[in-house]
Amino acid sequence: MKKLSLIFAASLLVSPLALADVVIIGNPAGPDNLTDNLVRDLYLNRSKALPDGQKATPFELPEGSPVRAQFHDKITGRNDAQLKAFWSKQVFTGRGQPPAEAASPAAMKAQVASTPGSIGYIDEADVDSSVKVILKP
Repeated sequence: MKKLSLIFAASLLVSPLALADVVIIGNPAGPDNLTDNLVRDLYLNRSKALPDGQKATPFELPEGSPVRAQFHDKITGRNDAQLKAFWSKQVFTGRGQPPAEAASPAAMKAQVASTPGSIGYIDEADVDSSVKVILKP
């Protein structure tokens, strides 16, 4: 019983770190907000443009990233295995390529800040003035 109590206490200390809020960020010159549906469509190759008609460039964090898992859970409803299968089919049929990958949240911010029409996602705590939050799912 003591061991169970210790595990429970340890989980209380770790859980606030695991429950970070993901936000969708955009290039400062892009739209001020997007809908969940449009973001999902951009990340699942169903749409290729932002509401103003500008070509959209989504960026993705590496497979296994907790922020990536949270983003896809909230927006696309798919896990890494499902996404891998989806993109394999898209590539095989010539319908599209997966979003370019950013190696880290800092790289994600840099790529979004320097690419017109781009969107990405990071932990809300990592947001700074180089990008703007366009959706809080």
